[in-house]
Amino acid sequence: MRLSRLFGKRQREIPAEADNISHQLLLRSGMIQPIAAGIYSFLPLALRTLRKIEQIVREEMDNAGGQELLMPALQPLELWEKTGRHLAFGSTLFTLDDRRQRKLILGPTHEEIITFLVRHHVQSYKDLPQMLYQIQTKFRDEPRPRGGLLRVREFPMKDLYSFDTDESGLEESYQKMVQAYKNIYTRCGLPFIMVEADSGAIGGKESHEFMLIADSGEDEILYCKSCGYAANLEKAVSKRTSVEGGQPLPVEEIETPGVTSIAEVAGFLNITENRTLKAVFYMADGHLVFVTTRGDVDVNEVKLKNTLKCLDLRLAREDEVSQAGIVAGYASLVGLKGIKSVADESVTLGSNFAAGGNKPGCHLKNVNYPRDFNADILTDISLTREGDGCPKCGESLLITRGVEVGHVFKLGTFLSEKMGAYYLDQNGVQKPIIMGCYGIGIGRILAGAIEQNHDEAGIIWPVPIAPYQVYLGPIFIDKEGIAEAGERLYRELEEAGFEVLYDDRMESPGVKFNDADLLGIPVRLTLSPRTLKNSTVEVKKRGEKESRIVPLEGITGFLKDILMKKGS
Repeated sequence: MRLSRLFGKRQREIPAEADNISHQLLLRSGMIQPIAAGIYSFLPLALRTLRKIEQIVREEMDNAGGQELLMPALQPLELWEKTGRHLAFGSTLFTLDDRRQRKLILGPTHEEIITFLVRHHVQSYKDLPQMLYQIQTKFRDEPRPRGGLLRVREFPMKDLYSFDTDESGLEESYQKMVQAYKNIYTRCGLPFIMVEADSGAIGGKESHEFMLIADSGEDEILYCKSCGYAANLEKAVSKRTSVEGGQPLPVEEIETPGVTSIAEVAGFLNITENRTLKAVFYMADGHLVFVTTRGDVDVNEVKLKNTLKCLDLRLAREDEVSQAGIVAGYASLVGLKGIKSVADESVTLGSNFAAGGNKPGCHLKNVNYPRDFNADILTDISLTREGDGCPKCGESLLITRGVEVGHVFKLGTFLSEKMGAYYLDQNGVQKPIIMGCYGIGIGRILAGAIEQNHDEAGIIWPVPIAPYQVYLGPIFIDKEGIAEAGERLYRELEEAGFEVLYDDRMESPGVKFNDADLLGIPVRLTLSPRTLKNSTVEVKKRGEKESRIVPLEGITGFLKDILMKKGS
């Protein structure tokens, strides 16, 4: 490809609207063009990388036993109403009416459609297992599209669905996909980590995410260097230590005028914050919920939402709290009735806590669970933090950031039961098909690769997914013999099977070198009057400071060694 003919202009300045590295470099390199908020066109360079990623994904899905099909983007809303997931997805669903006023959606995912298909084509255990996948465009009306390709409203995705007769079959399918995903990221040249994750609106009883480690990633990951435990912030659990408070003492009322926060209470009573009980109030689907944790523990709202099985969760307003007769800043579950309550397990790890006295200017000392208070639900709703104990080995957890590029779920029978996808077993007994689903964001891999691989000059593409393998840039192209030599080398490299971006422009060396670095092509070849005189070419790997002079004769073999990582 001749750079003079390449569609898409490069930019020197950082676009004002770009709020992360991949967004900036994708715009500056002319790879994408915004059309509206969260909607982008993929220009030729980006599309070449997308197609390479797709091909790696497709090969690994096929190797794992997947069969490719293609499902419609338009889906009848009634299928989603059967499963109830239209409520879980809520306003992120794009909805529309056809000319006959029938309700349709633009598919954010395809569990309903694939289950509909399997229900019509699977009758017996002999028809199972099945693994079906597609690579297709998805639509989600994100409230705050951001980060370029990381949070968009229209995006390319691979989604595979497994169908099995029993739990052992699901586990086998799940492990096949886990290995296939590991193969995909390895083949793309991208370091990754697999973490425990929350299933969210997709549902299911177990799930894992695949993260590309990047300092600028939008997701936080808690991990243990000792045993390998890893989970995203929404899912992470920890081993918390008990607070030594001695034998339970009688409850004592203390006047605490103007003392409302955990820090103020701890300071006033001369105790540590983990010797207090915190009260937080939420509205869950319109109903007030009283949440309490140990004073040093914050609420994980994803865990809380899952615990309450609600669709909408938000912090309660001050007026909503006061209307329930609760005195904010002085509240506890001691003696409180008529309000749904959830307590974190941390309230059991200690004794003689300080808690609100449920009247202005009053707190209680020596509050103990369950002697002095109880809760409708006692479970883990805590937000895990760096330094907390690993739940497996007890060592301190570390935190890093990453970009989510894949998610695998064990769905179980929820969807098959809702949609009537059953099979007859060996004894003629009807049973629900057991499902799994497995998604990969193709555009997210592209953006995540840049988040991982860049410097101050531009992108540094891993060889397997680079839009081109070789950047060929003759300089002083108006000098005698340079243009002709560049054309000969361009033809020679293409005939040898290399993907070459040929910079045939009449530009200065500085402009060409800057563009080569910005585009991030793995190897740069530079022809100049000096190198041509010696029948050589300058070779530089992107991301390395030093270049070398190599004879033109045998250059194809030398490049093959570099691109196959046999040379340096």
